[in-house]
Amino acid sequence: MLDFRLDEEYEALRKTVQEFAREEVAPVIGGFYEREEFPYGIVAKMGRMGLFGLPFPEEFGGMGGDYFALCLALEELARVDSSVAITLEAGVSLGAMPLFRFGSAEQKAEWLPRLCSGSSLGAFGLTEPGSGSDAGALRTTARLDGGEWVINGTKAFITNSGTDITGLVTVAAVTGRREDGRPEISAIIVPAGTPGFSVSRKYSKVGWNASDTRELSFQDCRVPVANLVGEQGRGYAQFLQTLDEGRVAIAAIGVGLAQGCVDECLRYAGEREAFGHKIGSYQAIQFKIAEMEARTHTARLAYYQAAAKMLRGEPFKREAAIAKLVSSEAAMDNAREATQIFGGYGFMNEYPVGRFYRDAKILEIGEGTSEVQKILIARDLGLH
Repeated sequence: MLDFRLDEEYEALRKTVQEFAREEVAPVIGGFYEREEFPYGIVAKMGRMGLFGLPFPEEFGGMGGDYFALCLALEELARVDSSVAITLEAGVSLGAMPLFRFGSAEQKAEWLPRLCSGSSLGAFGLTEPGSGSDAGALRTTARLDGGEWVINGTKAFITNSGTDITGLVTVAAVTGRREDGRPEISAIIVPAGTPGFSVSRKYSKVGWNASDTRELSFQDCRVPVANLVGEQGRGYAQFLQTLDEGRVAIAAIGVGLAQGCVDECLRYAGEREAFGHKIGSYQAIQFKIAEMEARTHTARLAYYQAAAKMLRGEPFKREAAIAKLVSSEAAMDNAREATQIFGGYGFMNEYPVGRFYRDAKILEIGEGTSEVQKILIARDLGLH
């Protein structure tokens, strides 16, 4: 029998994060956003709540939950603010998960307790200035020299990479050539503060202004050979798996943003008057909000199914791509409609829908553009 209700543990987590988002994040995040300031206090509270350790075993300081629990937390945070949500998503899905999935026992023991507690953040160094969707066209290199990896190259748009609590970046680098001439890509841990590893100033971004995003540079940066994550030459396959999982998490953020737009419009429609009536009494507004809710509901079902297949150990690449595609489009469409419903106030940064509108667009770009998702779906259907 199909049952889409959350069990007691999931529902308790959802309500806890919802309360935290409304009471701790919502009242103050607008100020952080306008100042383009990273919310260290909020992140510390999230760490104490165990959110950064949700999908990891207790032996590493985690909560013993699963990836769907993380997604529920991300959705509730994104209903209020996406900067906080992406900080959690990147710290867990991109920062800690590759070490948990592929790292050595020593790497897990050293890094996971700090990452699970939120006292340290991890980052994922894949994208480069000249290689976005074409992730295989990496130019960053790492060569062995005297028991050390010597890394040279540049990474772009890396979340959580330059905060005061950033602990490491896992870097994708070319470590050789295969017999067919294609690059051999490996993943290597570079701790923050390593000589030769420099972090640029924060980008000036359209959205996600309370999150940390930077360009990274590696100039003869040396780290021990033991910092290799998994097998040499398996980095690309590892990152593809990481991105499949991450797309489900990004879908949850998209659903949260889309739901936040509905929440704000319902409140505003019940307060704002025009031509002698609450605007919520007009069919034009009712239809807009009804369509927004329908998009949100559909996108939520998509990421729930993708997460369910992931947890069962079944192939979920197609479902992850569908979830990411429809949720990011729902977020963008809902943010546009919410801004329209709010009228001039929707264009003001002091109102959440203004932030939602600025934050929504990146969801159609990050962790695989909408066009890439369509390619993945088509290929999985047998179209080549």
